[in-house]
Amino acid sequence: MYNIVVASHTFCKLMSFWCRLLHASLTSCHLLAGYKSFKLFINNEWHDAVSKKTFPTINPATGEVICEVVEGSKVSDVDKAVKAAKEAFRLGSPWRRMDASQRGRLLNLLADAIERDAAYLAELETLDNGKPYSVSYCIDVPMVVKCLRYYAGWADKWEGKTIPVDGDYFCYTRHEPIGVCGQIIPWNFPLLMQAWKLAPALATGNTIVMKVAEQTPLTALYVASLIKEVGFPPGVVNIIAGMGPTAGAAISSHMDIDKIAFTGSTEVGHLIQQASGSSNLKKVSLELGGKSPNIILSDANMEEAVEQAHNAIFFNQGQCCCAGSRTYVQENIYNEFVERSVERAKKRVVGDPFNLKTDHGPQVDDEQFQKILGYISSGKKEGAKLMCGGGVAADRGYFIQPTIFGEVQDDMKIAREEIFGPVMQILKFKSIEEVIERANDTKYGLAAAVFTTDVNKAHYVSNSLRAGTVWINCYNVFGVQAPFGGYKASGAGREMGEYGLEHYTEVKTVTVKIPQKNS
Repeated sequence: MYNIVVASHTFCKLMSFWCRLLHASLTSCHLLAGYKSFKLFINNEWHDAVSKKTFPTINPATGEVICEVVEGSKVSDVDKAVKAAKEAFRLGSPWRRMDASQRGRLLNLLADAIERDAAYLAELETLDNGKPYSVSYCIDVPMVVKCLRYYAGWADKWEGKTIPVDGDYFCYTRHEPIGVCGQIIPWNFPLLMQAWKLAPALATGNTIVMKVAEQTPLTALYVASLIKEVGFPPGVVNIIAGMGPTAGAAISSHMDIDKIAFTGSTEVGHLIQQASGSSNLKKVSLELGGKSPNIILSDANMEEAVEQAHNAIFFNQGQCCCAGSRTYVQENIYNEFVERSVERAKKRVVGDPFNLKTDHGPQVDDEQFQKILGYISSGKKEGAKLMCGGGVAADRGYFIQPTIFGEVQDDMKIAREEIFGPVMQILKFKSIEEVIERANDTKYGLAAAVFTTDVNKAHYVSNSLRAGTVWINCYNVFGVQAPFGGYKASGAGREMGEYGLEHYTEVKTVTVKIPQKNS
């Protein structure tokens, strides 16, 4: 297991990579000097869009344009990528004939290449996304490598079964790849979400058309160059940068795509489900939004609960689908918890994401920046008590102060809707039964947590919460071995672990008549 919130400023400070931080003073031009391409990656080649259109990707720390990226179009570019993926998946192709163990070897080679280029990839991630370099280098890249290596090991171990059916028959199952998989990834963890999608799909023998978020395309395109470098056959992985309503919609409704995997908002998840139903009923797995309850019981270790609750909401600038954004605190410790949480938030260092002392970078773009400020304004208007933060944290870029609201009520907008930013809401409760009912009173069900020193209470609460992941006395602990996904409007299906393989394979039943010896 890997606690993503603990690692950031412990592991990094022990490492001797100060020389890499020289890039903090470099311009984006210097960082991109050795970059392979900003084009579409189709059939192991770099392509301009048929329309010749490009779009800018922005450095969220400054608001300045990093570079122009080729924009994949609604039909023509997606069609080209799907055609390449379909050809790579045909019977008799090098990819279909490849031994499963060799697929695993290619995934391990990709992990090796990413490990080799870890510092550069982390710099690129921080430049394009805005997250602190310490997070990119010490958390995101290592988790990418772990994910690829984990599924590399599964490539030749995803086995079928023999089944004792009645009669003189030999019955067995095969786990076969689904086919061409459309994958649409978000901007909050670009490298990691790419790995979460690629690794199980490739381990099980599928081919891929991936649309990366228009806000953060750079690391995904660099990984594309590594995919070609390590020897994946042409057409197996195709990567398109483009807009959701155009390229994303084209992938979702394409008649030659057999499966869609999407991570993003619940609103877009609805559209993808509809597109699947109105096209070819492609299989769909969704990891969507959340409004996760974090329950602090009165017997919890106060110091630990405050620190974990702080990281549960403020990690990655609050841009986490599973963020602990509804913090429920039992009434007899409420005032102390709020006071300590405010004190902790005020110590959070907001600033240059390339500075090792920085805890908190900018939001990803102006749209998110304005949206979060709108939610903060809504909280004030509806009567929540602003305890700290609440404003812009820098003269340029998309920086927002770590913000805490107290005296929050369940019917307030900030307590109902996913903010996806550094805004903590602290709510008061009396009894365990009450808080369970309130915690479950949401359309979401992605994650939850409970803090208590009573093991019986811990299991009672965790068993009662309708969420795909429940953490006890911790938060944001992810292991590649453990499945992740949501209940209700937080999605369908699971990623990671053995469960993550199920959504990339078809189960075929084969029954063979056993001939009887002539008497």
